[in-house]
Amino acid sequence: MFSQSLPAPTPSKKNLWRLFILRVIAIVGQIAAISAVTYGAGVNLPLRWLALVILLLIAFDFLTWLRLKNPAPVTDLELLGQLLIDIAALTALLYASGGSTNPFVSLFLLPLTIAAAILPSRATWFVTAVTISCYTLLLFYYVPLAHNGSELPLAMSMEHGMEGHEHMGSGGDFGLHVLGMWFNFLLSASLIAIFVVRMAGSIRERDRLLASARETDLRNERIIALGTLAAGAAHELGTPLSTMAIITHELQHDYAENDALSEDLRLLRSQVDSCKAILSNLLDAAGQMRAGSLSLVQVDRYLDDLIDKWQIVHPGVALTIERSGPPPIPQIAVEGTLGQAVINLLNNAADASPHCVEINETWNDRRLFIEICDRGPGLGPEAMANAGKPFFTTKPPGRGIGIGLFLANATIERFGGTVQLTNRKGGGACTQISLPLFFTGTYVPS
Repeated sequence: MFSQSLPAPTPSKKNLWRLFILRVIAIVGQIAAISAVTYGAGVNLPLRWLALVILLLIAFDFLTWLRLKNPAPVTDLELLGQLLIDIAALTALLYASGGSTNPFVSLFLLPLTIAAAILPSRATWFVTAVTISCYTLLLFYYVPLAHNGSELPLAMSMEHGMEGHEHMGSGGDFGLHVLGMWFNFLLSASLIAIFVVRMAGSIRERDRLLASARETDLRNERIIALGTLAAGAAHELGTPLSTMAIITHELQHDYAENDALSEDLRLLRSQVDSCKAILSNLLDAAGQMRAGSLSLVQVDRYLDDLIDKWQIVHPGVALTIERSGPPPIPQIAVEGTLGQAVINLLNNAADASPHCVEINETWNDRRLFIEICDRGPGLGPEAMANAGKPFFTTKPPGRGIGIGLFLANATIERFGGTVQLTNRKGGGACTQISLPLFFTGTYVPS
């Protein structure tokens, strides 16, 4: 039996799991702190209010645990909502236990730091504004702490809290201490929102670059493997192609009086010669790549040569060419692999639309744009999602193995270009190639 591997959790799902664990730790810590203050320090707290808030927080954490079992992706908005619930619960607990005079008021920095690490900058600044607002409100609205024997009703506690801050405004030492704590929090929250967000953005950018590098390495490994197979195939195809060329030559000589058969044999011989030329060019191109040579060719001449070579193999395809661009005609840095990539894309267009292919060429002072359009069935959703991946093809069995577009895309990207596939109005598909042109300086493919 084969074991079915579960998909790896996404970073957002991992962050939600961490929030769940942190909330469990916070709930345990809150219960321990309330117990210690009530029974150890002899401070009277509104236990019903605190118990209600903690029970609501436990219920919410249980819902979060159920949400973690759901395979749906976790969004930034959902993570923001989780942090806002934590901020609201912390505010409610602090309101009933001294407000801004509570030494645990600095815990407002915890959800803010988490937001700066996992959320975009706008969401982080929103969390910053919310935490500062909650802290500021707790300066004026809270239930003061009372020792056993001096517990005050809720309304009176709030009144005393306001009076205490009036005393703070008159210059009391404790009032100045609380005000200093508020300014310290304001400064800390601002620094976290500025610098931690930037550091988190740098880490995410580094991760994106590393993922892109890993993808490039994987693609290069596949290309090397395909190149090895191609070299072996080229070596093995040489002998049968030579045999076919000899036999077709002899058949042409034996059936010279049969005009129809002679014409078919002539066409067959030309196709065999074309295959041999392709193999020879493949070996020549490999030698050029080893030497690292590039040649500069005028755009129009280069494309005309490619099209002439392609039409030898596809003589029955009606080709429409349009060319435009400001003078003078620019040059492009090329090698054999680039031409083969463009020919692969032309082959795909001809397979989809055997009777009509259109080519639009244009350029500006920096880039060359080639658009290859056909009148085939177009690209379905699956083809749009998987186009360019190795061994994916929409062609019938025996007509292709799904590496032409993959190799063409990899080659054009190596030259600093891009390939885009779009559906065409009225039916068909268009392949848009963008390549850098040669200008003052030395161009080196990436």
